[in-house]
Amino acid sequence: MGVRTMYRRLKALQLENSVTMRALHILPTYSAYKKTYTLLRQSRQWSREELAAYQAQALSRLLDHAYENVPYYRRVFEERGLVPGDIQTPEDLALLPFLTREDLQKSLPDLKARNYPETAFEYVTTGGSTGIPVGFYYEKGASRAREWAFMKTQWDRVGYRFSDRCVVLRGYIVGSARDETFWKKTLFGRWLLMSSHHMTEETLPAYIDRIRTFRPGFIQAYPSMAVILARYMVEHGVEPFPTVKAVLCGSENLYPWQRSLLAEAFGCRVFSWYGNSEQTVLAGECEESTHYHIFPEYGIVELIGRDGRPVERPGAMGEVVATNLTNFVCPLIRYRTMDLAVLGKSPCTCGRNYPLLERVEGRLQEFIVTKDRRFISMTAVNMHSDVFDNVVQFQFYQKKEGEVLMRIVKKPGYTDRDTERILRELDRKFQGDVDVTIRSVGKIPRTRRGKYQFLIQDLPLDQQEPGQHEAECRNKSG
Repeated sequence: MGVRTMYRRLKALQLENSVTMRALHILPTYSAYKKTYTLLRQSRQWSREELAAYQAQALSRLLDHAYENVPYYRRVFEERGLVPGDIQTPEDLALLPFLTREDLQKSLPDLKARNYPETAFEYVTTGGSTGIPVGFYYEKGASRAREWAFMKTQWDRVGYRFSDRCVVLRGYIVGSARDETFWKKTLFGRWLLMSSHHMTEETLPAYIDRIRTFRPGFIQAYPSMAVILARYMVEHGVEPFPTVKAVLCGSENLYPWQRSLLAEAFGCRVFSWYGNSEQTVLAGECEESTHYHIFPEYGIVELIGRDGRPVERPGAMGEVVATNLTNFVCPLIRYRTMDLAVLGKSPCTCGRNYPLLERVEGRLQEFIVTKDRRFISMTAVNMHSDVFDNVVQFQFYQKKEGEVLMRIVKKPGYTDRDTERILRELDRKFQGDVDVTIRSVGKIPRTRRGKYQFLIQDLPLDQQEPGQHEAECRNKSG
């Protein structure tokens, strides 16, 4: 299907069901979508030198614009005695300060470009999972269109086409317990939007039957939602869906134990991507690798180590600091994402000359602090283990260093022996540096966006300098 035909159909669908389309955020402005998608089809074949030249030119345009039209950045440049011409390459960005979430909260009015009409600004907020919810602006009618072009480019790698059927499990509330219908079709019947708020032991057989009848080519999901379905399938010996080619996971960190479980249950490729609501960084896996390929056309990504300097050694960890190259209405330059990632070794065997992340460890709030202030990634907590066989769901809560509360939802067969086995397993993983208390609860609440958080971290980890946690993470979760 051509992009023009796709756009017309989406436009018609918006008129038919505007509420659903607003929820899915998939109505692009045709020209912005086409321009971006066409670029990405070309640039995937560019050499490293061609990509670097494109990025340097895009950065120059962004900095000139920010200096002339964005009060916040005019002030930043003048305070440092700089002009945009002083920054010729991405490496020169180190001359500018980091932009933090606190800066966004405090200075958002001054981050709006003065050469755009008020009608061009679309106000957006984060989910607040870092403990610092912030607002910022997209360019109305353009930012989401460009994002969809990048996402479609990523999904192209695993064979996704607009004509494919897709099951969507991403935090939506659909239907009700009263009518026992927890899904609905959208996008001309090609997408089956399924409620993630009604997935229980009692209703999951109906979900499975509906998916099998729908015959999807892909499942698009939050990892935590797909895991609920996958665990049920594995535990009850349910065969994989024969038509599903890949599970498309995003918007949450995909942990190794989740990837393993999903691949086992669905019998297909699990594809993941990494990005944020602020649209400062986007990276995804490819046909041949589970490393995250950073889109250089999307933004400039720096990994900042514990010394505040760029991480340059493959396998080393740092905080993701990113500069968006496409959003001129509200530029975010050297934005501290509070996400931790490990630098990969380029290039990939797929042939793309993109910089790589070996893995994404998650946000600072997804680390447990030990008694001696070392950091343990939630990656180290493997739920795909038989010691958790009688646990439906779990969540850690920490408000004191070296101590965590583990909330669990028990299965009917849960006994004190399960508690003992879990505590032994966690003591081994935490190497005795974290005291764990287990508490049984009726359910684990979700975020307002329908996600499950594996850790509620109440310690002020965001007050650290970039990269301060690198050695601790590597010692404990490597």
